[in-house]
Amino acid sequence: MDYGIDGHTALVAASSSGLGKAAAKALASEGANVVINGRDEDRLEDAVEDVRDVADGEVVGVRADLTDPDDIERLVDRTVDTFGGLDHLVTNSGGPPSGPFLEMTDEDWYDAYDLLVMSVVRLVREAADPLREGNGGTIVTITSRSVKEAIGSLVLSNSVRMSVVGLEKTLSKELAPEVRANAVLPAPHETARQQELIEDAVERGEYDSYEEGLAAKGEGNPLGRIGDPMELGEVVAFLSSEQSSFVNGTAIPVDGGQGASNL
Repeated sequence: MDYGIDGHTALVAASSSGLGKAAAKALASEGANVVINGRDEDRLEDAVEDVRDVADGEVVGVRADLTDPDDIERLVDRTVDTFGGLDHLVTNSGGPPSGPFLEMTDEDWYDAYDLLVMSVVRLVREAADPLREGNGGTIVTITSRSVKEAIGSLVLSNSVRMSVVGLEKTLSKELAPEVRANAVLPAPHETARQQELIEDAVERGEYDSYEEGLAAKGEGNPLGRIGDPMELGEVVAFLSSEQSSFVNGTAIPVDGGQGASNL
């Protein structure tokens, strides 16, 4: 299927690894010019080469800390200056610390809000004008299934990410019709972080092998497994495409049917 984004420009935040990198690869494979982002220079350089392996367009890496407003401004400006505009923005970030409510300090709450919400606020604020001037501008926010169902020991994610989907819904109205805004809500996917967690569990003797640990992670999912990151990436690419031109203001679970919520 031709997604109609060949030659477009996409900026994917927090994309030097994990689900962000999968989204960058999916967009790049459809011919978009892609700017990927991370804080670690070495990891970012490796990710650029990885994305270039599947790209039909150009791929550029820009180091930036998504909790630094100046870095965010520079990230968007570099994208626009390099490619002459911006058509698609994918917001993303790492997750906040896990733990129960009574263990979280005020600083934990403020840090989580800065990372999860203000990074999106600042990215969209900087990108809004070029997106409006682009080729059917889109914003896709990678967040979490925790906005549908609270997850144990993730009080920060459960609480703060609700602000992200509230913002996304507001943007879908305020920036329309020039820009569409949607969100994706992933369950666990086999990212480097998940691989590390499984390998640590194997070392602790919880599983006899990585394969056993991976299978255990998928228990309880109707599809009997966790996701491949590219399965999430392809949904992001679809939501950035002409084929999704009437999809706006929605939050789509990418969880294999794991969630129990009706909505």
